[in-house]
Amino acid sequence: MPRRKQVYKITYPNGKIYVGLDVTGTLAYFGSPSNRGKEQIAADHIDQRLDLTVRKQILWESETATDAEARAMEVKLIRETGANNPAIGYNLSPRWSELGPLSGH
Repeated sequence: MPRRKQVYKITYPNGKIYVGLDVTGTLAYFGSPSNRGKEQIAADHIDQRLDLTVRKQILWESETATDAEARAMEVKLIRETGANNPAIGYNLSPRWSELGPLSGH
């Protein structure tokens, strides 16, 4: 059976999002944000550390895309959802710019 690649969105109780890529199609995979991202998520949900509910949505999936195509789709959806905007999400890359996408990122 081919590996199903998925780009997913995690929505946290505060409404902020994280968009990530899973190249295994595993239902239980909830991402691996950077240490800085994890620290921010923990700080934002300190009062909910014993009972935290998140939502995972599959935004895109493919059984035929290459890893490079899947990574490109992840970046596209991070930008489209604004997940790299600190006011909206927890993605640290591609780097957010209020002036629009930064060239080279």
